[in-house]
Amino acid sequence: MNSSDLADTVAAAANLTKADARKVVDAVFAAITDAAAKGDEIAVNGFGKFKVKESAAREGRNPATGEAMQIAASRKLGFAAAKAVKDKLNG
Repeated sequence: MNSSDLADTVAAAANLTKADARKVVDAVFAAITDAAAKGDEIAVNGFGKFKVKESAAREGRNPATGEAMQIAASRKLGFAAAKAVKDKLNG
């Protein structure tokens, strides 16, 4: 499912036009992205939590040459599913 498919599903469920549903979907993802960029945790009841994880700088290897190289520190967005979602996936 891509964002267009998600917008179509939201449009049908909420009795919205596809254009309005697309704006809603885009706004939700923009809000999650903005909060994550600030380092905030985003918790959605019954769905899960989005949390920013810090990855420290480290030394790695170029797989093609085997040469040592520095890998810069970075931030990643992780997701932990809520129990209800886990139960639905496994039930």
